Amino acid sequence: MTETKKKNRKWRKADGSKLPPPAPPVVSSVLREPDLFSGGPNADDLKTRWDRGWEFSLFAHQDETGAATPAERAMRFMHGLKVPEGPNAGKLVTLAPFQRRFIEGALADDTANAILSIGRGNGKSAITAGLALAGLVGITDRQPRREIIAAARTRDQGRIIWDFVAGFAASLPLEVQARLIYRRAPRLEIEYEGDGGGHVLRVIAADGKSALGGAPTMTILDERGHWAPDRGGELEHALLSGLGKRGGRAFLISTSASDDTHAFSRWIDEPTPGTYVQEHRPAPGLPADDRDSLLIANPGAPHGIGGSLDWLEAQAGRAIARGGSSLTSFRLYNRNERVSGEARDLLLTLDEWQACEVSELPPRDGGVVIGIDLGGSASMTAAAFYWPETGRLECLGTFPSMPSLLDRGQSDGVAGRYVEMQDRGELTTMGDKTVPVAPWLVEVMRHVEDQPVIAITMDRYKQAELGEAIGRAGIRAPLVWRGQGFRDGGEDCERFRRAAFDGLVKARPSLLLRSAFADAVCLRDPANNLKLAKARSTGRIDAAAASVLAVAQGARIAALPKTKARIQWA
Repeated sequence: MTETKKKNRKWRKADGSKLPPPAPPVVSSVLREPDLFSGGPNADDLKTRWDRGWEFSLFAHQDETGAATPAERAMRFMHGLKVPEGPNAGKLVTLAPFQRRFIEGALADDTANAILSIGRGNGKSAITAGLALAGLVGITDRQPRREIIAAARTRDQGRIIWDFVAGFAASLPLEVQARLIYRRAPRLEIEYEGDGGGHVLRVIAADGKSALGGAPTMTILDERGHWAPDRGGELEHALLSGLGKRGGRAFLISTSASDDTHAFSRWIDEPTPGTYVQEHRPAPGLPADDRDSLLIANPGAPHGIGGSLDWLEAQAGRAIARGGSSLTSFRLYNRNERVSGEARDLLLTLDEWQACEVSELPPRDGGVVIGIDLGGSASMTAAAFYWPETGRLECLGTFPSMPSLLDRGQSDGVAGRYVEMQDRGELTTMGDKTVPVAPWLVEVMRHVEDQPVIAITMDRYKQAELGEAIGRAGIRAPLVWRGQGFRDGGEDCERFRRAAFDGLVKARPSLLLRSAFADAVCLRDPANNLKLAKARSTGRIDAAAASVLAVAQGARIAALPKTKARIQWA
């Protein structure tokens, strides 16, 4: 076929009909190619796609928002989000007054660390998730390559914040959602590719090494009051040291720690410059179902955040009826009180010991039983005085004078508590490196020199040392040696508990005894026998051990049958 015939050839369909004329070629423009959303008000194109974030009010310039502070921008942003879960799911977020107050204080210009202590179920995770999302998308911070670290005690605990952030992000504009990348393995992360890209929210567990070398712009320490002291401290130091590289902020949010010595408690009690503290904790010693104090610990209840006040009162009633660890847990988590949440058997809970404290002690009637717990160079030496006839209990503790009480308190993690005990007359010092036993026993006997001593009970572990010291001190009194194992210790612990529950132990409010009983737990053997032990390695339970010895021996003496006098006629 010639070239001329090829050019004149016409193509037809299979049935012989003519084909439709071809469409004119499309001339594409490199600078102006519309996408699928080219007809809408927020249409995007290749020319301006990397700068279009500045056109949304979400990313408005600072001068376009007037004199809005970071706190005002954060609250305006959070009010546009929807609640992701719970009874109010799907509704717009409404911040309660206590939440607005915290955001204003936490995002103030002179604030580097913000502390919030509040009862469980009051929207702690929601506040932190909202602030984290605001920092991720550039509402409160416009630094390039922002990094937000959400640290928790465990990965599962940190996932709560991650889920809240993901839930809040579902109510953002679609253009913003399209630039969020969610990762669940190997770490929980959310990356934002808008605003220059490279912005990451990362969840880590309480392992200090995992945070070394980072430079976060925001850190969230969730439930800081319940981190393990050692690994939690490492993670906190690693995160706070990294914040200084970029002028970041730290948010420490938790229910109360179990005692005053915890790092979270010290953040509240001894705030450093640049720290904002907001604590919702009622006064100690109030009934668990006290309505006004429940509102103090749960300010979200009147605003529909968490449980209602009626529900809290019902839970308090159940905890009071059950007692023991149930009541302790309710005080710690729902009332935000600083009480021990130790899962092992406590010798006495806070409420049980407070029932033994009285404003006026009964008289020193009848004979006195002295319980002695002899310590070494590092531990305390304690003596307890118990009058079985009236139930009166007194206790004194003694440390060696070197190191000083303040230095010893720092080493034991109780700060100035030993100094406070000394000021209250509950703790003394004697000797240099160790407490001299014989002179100390003389001081012990001088404390009750006008009282008949019916027994001195001691741990037989140091029987030889104590026996020699008693001989040198010239003490004449019945001596009772007890073991601290499951056999003797189990009986003594049970007798002490029974006496306390029956109202046969009455003591003046004592910081020495409160601290000792807070650290005193009971271990059980397979036969369900008890043995006194420390809840933490640096806990000082010597005063509790001496009190158990004295009260248990007093209970045995009180249980002896009374002998009747016989008259013999001559």
